[in-house]
Amino acid sequence: MRLLVLAWEFPPLGVGGLAQHVFELSRALADEGNVVDVITRGDGNQLQNEVMEKVNVWRVIPYEWGAERGFVDWAYRLNFALAEQGVRLCRVQGRYDLVHAHDWMVGPAARLLKHTCYMPLVATIHATEFGRQGGLHTEEQNQISQMEWWLTYEAWKVICCSQYMLDELKNLFQLPADKVAVIPNGIRAEAYGTSGEQVSLESMGLNTQDRIVFFVGRLVPEKGVQVLLEAAPAILEQFPRTRFVIAGKGPFQAQLKAKALELNLMEQVNFVGYIDDLQRNALYQAASVAVFPSIYEPFGIVALEAMVSKTPVIVSTAGGLDEIVEHERDGLKVCPGDPVSLAFQINRLLADRPWADSLAKKAYQKAVKEYSWKTISRTTEGVFREIVLSPENTRWQQTMQEEQAHQDFTIHRGQNEPVMPYFV
Repeated sequence: MRLLVLAWEFPPLGVGGLAQHVFELSRALADEGNVVDVITRGDGNQLQNEVMEKVNVWRVIPYEWGAERGFVDWAYRLNFALAEQGVRLCRVQGRYDLVHAHDWMVGPAARLLKHTCYMPLVATIHATEFGRQGGLHTEEQNQISQMEWWLTYEAWKVICCSQYMLDELKNLFQLPADKVAVIPNGIRAEAYGTSGEQVSLESMGLNTQDRIVFFVGRLVPEKGVQVLLEAAPAILEQFPRTRFVIAGKGPFQAQLKAKALELNLMEQVNFVGYIDDLQRNALYQAASVAVFPSIYEPFGIVALEAMVSKTPVIVSTAGGLDEIVEHERDGLKVCPGDPVSLAFQINRLLADRPWADSLAKKAYQKAVKEYSWKTISRTTEGVFREIVLSPENTRWQQTMQEEQAHQDFTIHRGQNEPVMPYFV
């Protein structure tokens, strides 16, 4: 198949886990013999077009006109550039079998390409604005939620990563059950080794003799790092030589540092900021436990990262994390927002290293067996093929082409003005 993929982030530009998801899925689909073109955002520091592990990557820069009026306005500027590049590719490369859009930030461009290039649209919803914000409280949040609904309405099929997200989408957007497919995120175990390269923990202010409790992720309230900080004093009472390593950036960083200062934890907490893949892998391997105490989490690929790194893992029961880890078999689970429960479970693992290692071993086996990208990509490809080869798709494309031919004829005769594709 020939697949056109739209994503607002893609390596090396990444904000959350979406960039890595799109890259890994795209490369796995390409490995299966599909032609995969990804159109994504650039910032002028990357090649406009390159091939990354069989994936054709095309980067565009959002348009600039006047002062930006918020994130939604910026997203529309990006979508104009994405749509133009998509139409250009369809004209030069030929029609694609399907367009695959990742989240609302590329929804307008995906809709335009669906209707102008006659491609069925599949949308993957990685999270919802309602879930991230715990409701819709501002005009912008309502606008984003409406655009999410619009993308799911236009999509032939909606993919989400967990049963939790399936229920959320059905409740929020009244999607029929047969329109949604649950396909989990995947993991590539070989990407989490150190390949013999060494990273100095001392360079990050760590002592190899300390027990390391590790968190990595975007620093936003829904990731629950504040809960880990609140649990820290009870952990330090039993294990004084414990360091809490917080990796990542985000808008909640200043509040988290203030929280650590308030709890008198600045000597025990390391905010290491952005880390590269090698540093991440080294920290996973050095950690006594990886902790992800999310308040809201559609999936939680960081749990899989810890599992393939053979690091004992503790997660909250929020969202998709609850579906990945089996309590006391391949990890431990805690209630979201409960620092007492979190401290208790961390202390259990720190006190019993053989048990922690046995949990980590079972977690590794589960991750590589059930969450490999090869398995995930083949399931995804099956969904794509079912759509592309369906009689409904054939009829729809014929109807669209006949309507276009009729429109072209009447325009040529001067009977109508051309109807231009639109975003809203």
